[in-house]
Amino acid sequence: MEKRWREWLAAHTGVRDVTPPLVITLAAVPATAFAGGGHWHRPSMAGVAWVALSCLPLLLRYRWPVQVVAAVVAAQITQVTVGENSAMVAVPAIVALYTVGLLRPGRIAWISGAIAAATLSAAGTVLARPAAVSGDMLLWFDLLMLATGLGVVVRVRRERLASIEARALHAEETREAEARRRVTEERVRIARELHDVVAHHITLVNAQAGVAQHLVRTDAEKAYRALGAIKETSRSALDELRATVGLLRYSDDDTPLSLAPTPGLDDLDGLVDGFRQTGQHIRVTRDGTPRQLAPATDLAAYRIVQEALTNTHKHARASLTEVTLTYGERTLEIEVADDGHGTAKQGPGTGHGLIGMRERATAFGGTLTAGPAPHGGFHVHARLPLPETPKDAA
Repeated sequence: MEKRWREWLAAHTGVRDVTPPLVITLAAVPATAFAGGGHWHRPSMAGVAWVALSCLPLLLRYRWPVQVVAAVVAAQITQVTVGENSAMVAVPAIVALYTVGLLRPGRIAWISGAIAAATLSAAGTVLARPAAVSGDMLLWFDLLMLATGLGVVVRVRRERLASIEARALHAEETREAEARRRVTEERVRIARELHDVVAHHITLVNAQAGVAQHLVRTDAEKAYRALGAIKETSRSALDELRATVGLLRYSDDDTPLSLAPTPGLDDLDGLVDGFRQTGQHIRVTRDGTPRQLAPATDLAAYRIVQEALTNTHKHARASLTEVTLTYGERTLEIEVADDGHGTAKQGPGTGHGLIGMRERATAFGGTLTAGPAPHGGFHVHARLPLPETPKDAA
């Protein structure tokens, strides 16, 4: 309610500026009529005129609040000096000091209030007729300081509310930015999965189709087996695509994701057999004691080997590709090396496949390097952290 009222006043500045001076001037009429013993008599037009004169600077109080205080105090001192000392003398100063407290920092507001209150109280004491220290002068001082303090309190409260609203707005924007960031990361992850799945299986299908085409006229039996391999490879591709894209169709409360098992290093032999059916010679070596990896790390290791073999098949004329898995105490090292002569024009470590492999490794605190080997061929080396064994934890 208060906020809407302030917004309305901000939109109608003329009403805001004119209303207090007009109300004070109108109130001066009955105030001067009851002055002097509290009995009704004819209102003092001179007193009303002085109050109106003191109120004129209030029209500019939102533009120059401190200067308006000085002008109002000067007008009221003049009013007291000429003998028009009514109950309304201090009211314009009260409005002016409240505005100073509302619009200016606390130090400026309190200094202005103290000077104005002391000046008006002293002027009322010295210049009033008869001159004397009275309770009215002390009341003026109290009211003027109270008006200053009220303005300061309202300003501090508004600033605090504005700060709370700003923090709430910032928190909302931060949440939206975080949500957008998470959506972007999820899109990148899904795009990476789709890239690995499609690139791998399409490469195998292409190679197997070439074999089938070559054998269809000379060896129907081998051509038939090649077509069967194409069927199996395409079915596997469809299953993986369905599992990956299917994640987008389910919420947390829908069908369990376990219906589509995620591939891992346990499926490495099947992956290698698919490449061997295309005529690629691959040797797999496992050193150390195999350890159970976290599902996400297991998938990352599988995809790194899959992408490396796919790149070898597409870009290298290799007679042999060696895949080595070395299980250490704290790391799993993956090496894929071929003896081919690459045809890709991109430099080492470039391309979407290599970028994806490196992102997979670094996402789990590992590292990956890829590039031409010193003695020919291409070499991919990844190092992924392994979970601690009970002995390590002890």
